[in-house]
Amino acid sequence: MAINRDIKRITTNTLLKMKSDGEKISMITAYDFSFAKIFDAAGIDIILVGDSASNVMAGHETTLPITLDQMIYHASSVIRGVQRCLVVVDLPFGSYQSNSKEALSSAIRIMKESGAHSLKMEGGEEILESVNRIVSAGIPVMGHLGLTPQSIYKFGTYSVRAKEADEAEKLKKDAVLLQEAGCFAIVLEKIPAQLAKEVSESLAIPTIGIGAGKYCDGQVLVMHDMLGINTEFKPRFLRQYLNLHEQITGAVQQYIADVKSLDFPNEKEQY
Repeated sequence: MAINRDIKRITTNTLLKMKSDGEKISMITAYDFSFAKIFDAAGIDIILVGDSASNVMAGHETTLPITLDQMIYHASSVIRGVQRCLVVVDLPFGSYQSNSKEALSSAIRIMKESGAHSLKMEGGEEILESVNRIVSAGIPVMGHLGLTPQSIYKFGTYSVRAKEADEAEKLKKDAVLLQEAGCFAIVLEKIPAQLAKEVSESLAIPTIGIGAGKYCDGQVLVMHDMLGINTEFKPRFLRQYLNLHEQITGAVQQYIADVKSLDFPNEKEQY
């Protein structure tokens, strides 16, 4: 895809400036070329190639089954569709938890094979060695605290995290540690809005919220939820901007009817 040289790319430095200027950051997930191209042209700041592809693209119950190879495939597809926005790719479960050398190897594979701009990793103090190693190799890392879906079997629920004082204190400490380790931003998922406010105000780097209230420096939603493709997932924090499930169903049913009634193709639609 040819690059339009008049378009100024969003970088990690752009995001830092946006925070200092008080400009909110917009982020959405994408997993393929076509949607990435639409979102980028619409002016989105960040596209997250999320391991949520495991759920919305492959139909798995959790994010755990998706592989490094599959994440590279989705990331490569997205990268070919963007000219302006920053692309962040989730390191999938099992690709960085065992040791920092494996984490760096996984990170290098994603960056080299997909052309992505940065990575996202779930966890705090327990992944610091890996974050340090990856950042030291020149790879930008976005952190992720609060509800971390890769740990769903440990939590046992998708309910709000860090409501208790001890967990809230750990989250605040982890946020500072991730910033000190060189993370350029941190996703805060499904935590009390007041806690997200405290964390956001304590950090120099931006926070991106999902179910974490209005005080974060930016917001992220899964495209299938926000566009109404997925109709089963309706948490409090989700604002549905379209009902594509209904619109697509209607369009396909009309197509079926037109084919069966011989209305499609008509005289103008053939050679």
